[in-house]
Amino acid sequence: MPYAHPCALCSGALLFLRPMSGLNPQQREAIHYLDGPLLVLAGAGSGKTRVITQKIAYLVEDCGFQPRNVAAITFTNKAAKEMQERIGKLLSKGVADQLQISTFHSLGVRIMREEAKALGYKPRFSIFDSADCAGIIGDVAKTVDKGTLRHLQSIISNWKNALISPEAARQLASNDHEVLAAHAYLS
Repeated sequence: MPYAHPCALCSGALLFLRPMSGLNPQQREAIHYLDGPLLVLAGAGSGKTRVITQKIAYLVEDCGFQPRNVAAITFTNKAAKEMQERIGKLLSKGVADQLQISTFHSLGVRIMREEAKALGYKPRFSIFDSADCAGIIGDVAKTVDKGTLRHLQSIISNWKNALISPEAARQLASNDHEVLAAHAYLS
């Protein structure tokens, strides 16, 4: 049986919602809460993903949020895929496809690609993982010694964290490892 819920977006008008069987009162409360940020803190297998997907459906279908304005950020690709599949069962494909459901890193890359020109990057830039970086540094430094590669990566990472450009790093290099690191950083 549907139940009534006041929606803040509808000036307090009562909305008659479809039943959400299998949800406890706290889960229903979390789904309908609209007055600010909400932390859903619960153990494994307790229904967090279900609450989040039901809340997304509620925001879009019952509260009138545009799907393109809804983002769900997860920690893993597996969780993002699971959430996308569950949303696909609650909303039409066209609506579900407009949602942004991804990991934090995927969202960051998407934003960077969209804003690549403003950042001074090419839209098709590549992101290297630590193994890619070690391979490039090893090629430039002509070494496969893992300790040396880690040390060179650490030097480059420290320069980047200090916002030191490759050219400035070359000028600052004061020993053989820093010279090698600067050469790899410039490459």
